[in-house]
Amino acid sequence: AVGSPLVMDPNSICRKTKRLAGKQAELCQLEPEIVQEVAKGTKLGVRECQYQFRFRRWNCTSHSKYFGKILQQDIRETAFVYAITAAGVSHAITQACSMGELLQCGCELTRSRAPPSPTAGPGTEGTAWEWGGCGDDVQFGYEKSQQFMDAKSKKGKNDIRALIDLHNNEAGRLAVRSYMRTECKCHGLSGSCTLRTCWRKMPHFREVGDRLLERFNGAFKVMGGNDGKTLIPVGDNIKPPDKQDLIYSADSPDFCSANRKTGSLGTRGRVCNSTAMDTSGCDLLCCGRGHRDETVVLEENCLCRFHWCCVVQCRKCSVRQELSLCI
Repeated sequence: AVGSPLVMDPNSICRKTKRLAGKQAELCQLEPEIVQEVAKGTKLGVRECQYQFRFRRWNCTSHSKYFGKILQQDIRETAFVYAITAAGVSHAITQACSMGELLQCGCELTRSRAPPSPTAGPGTEGTAWEWGGCGDDVQFGYEKSQQFMDAKSKKGKNDIRALIDLHNNEAGRLAVRSYMRTECKCHGLSGSCTLRTCWRKMPHFREVGDRLLERFNGAFKVMGGNDGKTLIPVGDNIKPPDKQDLIYSADSPDFCSANRKTGSLGTRGRVCNSTAMDTSGCDLLCCGRGHRDETVVLEENCLCRFHWCCVVQCRKCSVRQELSLCI
């Protein structure tokens, strides 16, 4: 699968030099500290995928044999994995820049930028504004994510699968870059706000995951154009997807039963919600097979007390919990 070694085992990517494209091999040799952040970002993306899909039939399992099969297909789930991974890499590298952990970058340069627009609100009239603080250099993270994540796919420029992967990678990066927010701090005597220093911050990664899940739910099915270089939406009167939409070309399996060929672990034994009507509900998650109720006993910390200084001591309490499990 294109790019799958990175997603499945990010820490070993530089050891697989024979399988790396030029830009990736160059980054491995010249900027190993960047590659460390790439690995962190990949893991960040997969963890977010598992959070967003925790109540779905396919729950973004990281079991390598099954995950690899997902990445070899061109379904909606694959589109989300590529997008959230590219976003995670961009986010992790940008954050490392702001934290001063990389020599190649730091805070965003704002000298040439126009001053921030004042926001309406009491006490802000006549306030002077200027850029300052440590703004996130999201462009640096964007470019490094692009170099590493897109390198493999660029080899087959006329390949429809490569075009789809590149599109979804870009959608992931834009879910970070296009939603920067402005944060400000007031300066002045006695709490007055005679000057506001502002800087640009990335969205929290959970926001990125939420936004990409919305794009997943409205993903576009496409097919290749006759020229081999364009993608055409499938269906009548459908607007072409924009850069932030997710796209795919094959229908997903139902993920109800275990199937190694499709990467489905099935839903047998999964915890479901017997009263919910959404994807977490037992009717949908168990694929109509039904569910059984089971009582489990869990141990939790309880009666915790703080002792000066500085220890927290807790007892262990047994808690009975009713679970619904798919048959």
